[in-house]
Order: sequence, then structure tokens, then C-alpha cells
Amino acid sequence: MWAICKKELRQFFSSLTGYIAIIVFLLLNGLFLFVFPDSNLFDAGYATLDTFFEIAPWVFLLLIPAITMRSFSEEFKGGTFEILQTKPLTKTQVILGKYFASLLIVLVAILPTLIYVFTIDKLSTGGIDAGGIAGSYIGLFLLAAVFTAIGICCSSFTTNAVVAFLLSAFACFTVFSAFSAISRIPFFQSGADYYIGMMGLDEHYKSISRGVLDSRDLVYFLTAVLFFLFLTARNLVKR
Repeated sequence: MWAICKKELRQFFSSLTGYIAIIVFLLLNGLFLFVFPDSNLFDAGYATLDTFFEIAPWVFLLLIPAITMRSFSEEFKGGTFEILQTKPLTKTQVILGKYFASLLIVLVAILPTLIYVFTIDKLSTGGIDAGGIAGSYIGLFLLAAVFTAIGICCSSFTTNAVVAFLLSAFACFTVFSAFSAISRIPFFQSGADYYIGMMGLDEHYKSISRGVLDSRDLVYFLTAVLFFLFLTARNLVKR
């Protein structure tokens, strides 16, 4: 599994594409936090990272599909998946190797944003809410874990990396915001809106971002990851 993981990491960072994807992620978040009007900290008048944690999931909708789109699609297109099957590796090991490699890349993109915490702490006279910040980062990582599983799954459905990117972006968007949007339809306001909203990632992400680690939220994220990895395994069995 770790051999696959290291191969994926080398492949991603062997070209400028990987570095550009991470730089764009950091640049977009930096612009929203410190430059763009109506969202930057200086216009808001108070030091908080709420804007970052609101924007980051939407940037992930493009960043993570760009990271995962070649995971299996390039293997299928180049005919190397058949060679990969001759190695002493199970399909589970292959899937997990690619999954953890993509998740580590996302983690590499998240880690430099800790400088935002240092900056906000210096700008704030009363200090920052360390518990809330920690919870928000945990929520962001768990959200990235689910998006990565979705991206790996979508990549296993096609030989075209661009199609995999589009499928993954659409699936991540749907799982993240569609249920929340549906729950706001007046027809469901009689009580079903709560259960429909809780089916989506958005509500669970917001819950953890408040700094409260609820076991229901953790189970939801873990179940979502396992579900999409299971779909990936089933799709590979068919192939």
C-alpha cells in the first residue's frame, strides 16, 4: 500500500501541476482573507478565521478533484492498471494507497494556512479562540477526507481525467450543499428539513467547526469515506 502511496506522491510532485494546484489554493484563500472587499479581515474590523473556513470548502471543490482525477483514469488509459494487478497487492491496498497519497497532498496544502492563525493571533488584542480554530481545522480535514474519497471513486469510472474531474466536482458539490438547499424548500419545513439537512456534509462540517466534536459527526464522515471507497472497490471488481 505504501509503495503505491509513494508512487502517487512522486508522480504528483514530479510536474508543475501539483505545485500550481497547491499555490492556487493558498493564493485564493489569501486573497479572500486579506485583499478582496467584503471578505477581508481589515474591512470586517475584527480578527477571525471564519471567512477562511467558509471559503476553503468551496475551493476544495476544485482543488481535490484536480488532485484525484488521474488516480485511476490515467491507469486505465495507459494500460498500467493491468500491470498493477500483477503485483502482489490487493485491490484494497491499491485503493488505500492512492487515497492516502491524495489525502496527504491535501494535508500539505492545508498546513501552510496555519500561518493565518499566527497572523490573526498577532492582529487580535484579546487572542483567538484556540478550541474553535482547532475544531474548524479538524472539520476541514474530515471534509477533505470525504471529498478525496469521492474523487478517487469518480476517477475509477472513466479513462478520461477531465471527465473524472467534472464528475468529482459535481459529486462533491452535490454531497456538500444539495441536501442543505433541499431542506430549505418550504415543503420540507414541517420537520423533515432537519433530517434532510443532516444527510449532507455542510451541516456536519458546520457542527464540528463550532469546536464541538460530536460522535455523530465523526461517524458520518467515517461512513461517507468508507462508502465511496467501497464503491471504488466494487467498480474495480467489475473491470
